[in-house]
Amino acid sequence: MRRTLPPLGALRAFEAAARHMSFQAAATELGVTPTAVSHQVRALEIACGRPLFRRRPRPLTLTEAGERLFPVLQAGFDGFAAAVSALREADDRRPLRVTTTNAFAHRWLVPRLYAWREARPDIPLEVIGTDAALDLHAGEADLTIRYARAAPPGLVAREILRDVFWPMASPALLARGTPIRRPADLLQHPLIHMGWGEGMPDAPTWRRWLAEARRIDPGISEVGNAGELHFREELHAIEAVVAGQGIAVCSDVLAARELQNGDIVRAFGLALPGFGFYLAHLPDHPRRSVIDVFTEWVRTTTTSVGDQQA
Repeated sequence: MRRTLPPLGALRAFEAAARHMSFQAAATELGVTPTAVSHQVRALEIACGRPLFRRRPRPLTLTEAGERLFPVLQAGFDGFAAAVSALREADDRRPLRVTTTNAFAHRWLVPRLYAWREARPDIPLEVIGTDAALDLHAGEADLTIRYARAAPPGLVAREILRDVFWPMASPALLARGTPIRRPADLLQHPLIHMGWGEGMPDAPTWRRWLAEARRIDPGISEVGNAGELHFREELHAIEAVVAGQGIAVCSDVLAARELQNGDIVRAFGLALPGFGFYLAHLPDHPRRSVIDVFTEWVRTTTTSVGDQQA
């Protein structure tokens, strides 16, 4: 039965012309010329085997066949529009799914969500904290905040933050030892290591920091003198620093709150470059307008006075 349907464009042109009783008004609504509407209607009349409009004398009126066809098409297009609108409204109410690393979600994003809820209570968020890179093309998330040296390829990406790694310690820990005047003085305290995985020679590790420090303090050892602690998760390493268990090379973005509060301090003025935090999404994402709102909120948040440290 559906094989006999005329082209959709011809049906739309006829429905609009019949609703307005004007080819000109139909053309304006559809964004085409009146001639194009006339040609589409003529094609539909040929497909139906009878005229649908009386074109003379003016004004334009429907024939008996047109009067039979018009209400059916009008109801159909109204139903299509209502169904699409309902789907769009349901999609607008669906939480915006944001994926990022566990560390960034815990240390930066989640503590600021109260500000998002105050600014946009109409747009709920679903935060997916995972160190795995979810597939945006497969619909596993709407947008991602990825931690990388460069912007992820194939996505619309914007760098929102870039961190720096400093040796950090609690003031109480530093007070228990001799003053820190040279890099080697750090080794009187336990060194806290965090897992970076293999294949990252430029990761901001203690090994790399000590290699840099050797340029200004050639006699510094390659290992700590007071023991070492190892953590797989950066979150746990920062917590150990706050607890006074040792010194770690930490991100100034992830440890920003403790730096601001004075719970930890920079133990020495030699830093390692970190990575960028990139907010990225598919270029043709259907919820682009909502994503743009969230992107602007993140941009504003990262440049506000309270986030200068971050």
